[in-house]
Amino acid sequence: MIPPKHDAEFVACMEDVLDIYEKPYDSRFPVVCMDEQPVQLIGETRIVLPARPGHSEKYDYEYRRNGTAVNFIFTEPLASWRKVNVRETKTMIDWAEEIQILLDVDYADADKVILICDNLNTHKIASLYVAFEPCEAKRLRDRLEIHYTPKHGSWLNIAEIELSLLTRQCLRQRISTIELLQQQAQAWYAKRNVKHKSVDWQFTCEDARIKLKRLYPQF
Repeated sequence: MIPPKHDAEFVACMEDVLDIYEKPYDSRFPVVCMDEQPVQLIGETRIVLPARPGHSEKYDYEYRRNGTAVNFIFTEPLASWRKVNVRETKTMIDWAEEIQILLDVDYADADKVILICDNLNTHKIASLYVAFEPCEAKRLRDRLEIHYTPKHGSWLNIAEIELSLLTRQCLRQRISTIELLQQQAQAWYAKRNVKHKSVDWQFTCEDARIKLKRLYPQF
C-alpha cells in the first residue's frame, strides 16, 4: 500500500532501495533481496484418482490441515539466481541461521552482501547476536549491509515478485509436509536458475519523483 499523501520516511527508504537497484553488477558486493512467506500444509483425506484418457484427475474437496511452514527466499536479480529454504518458524534465530548460510555458503567469496528486506522485527543485526556467540555474530555483521524497504512498501522488494511467481507456478497444489514443500520449491528455483530467469526492474528514483510526486514534501 502506498501512502495517500506526502511521507518523507517512505520516500527516504524508497529512494535508498531504488539507488541500490541501479548499482552495476559487482560479484564482490552482490545485491540480494530476501522475503518470507507462510504456507499452510494441506493433506488429502482420500486417495487422489490420477488423470487417465477421457477423465480428469479427481480429488475430494475435503482436506486435512497439517500445520504451517515458512518459505525463506533469497534472490540476486542481476545474477538471475534465487533459492528457497523451508523452515517450521520464522524467529530471530531462523533468520540469523539463513543469513549465516547465505554468507558462508552462497556468497563465501563476496566481500560484503548488500541485503534488501522489509523492516520486520526479526530482520535485525540483533538477531545474529541472539543466535550466535559475539565473535561469530560480529563476523557475519561485518559482511552484511542491510537496506530496508519502507513500511507498506514491500512492492519495492524484488524477492516479493519471486514469491508471487513461486505461489502461482508451484504452490497451487496441496502440499502435505515440509519435506515435500522443500522438494517442490527446490525444483522450482533450480529450473528458474538454469533458465537464467530474472526480474527486469525498471522503476528508478527519477520515475518515483514523477509518478509518486504526492509522496514528496513540497517546498
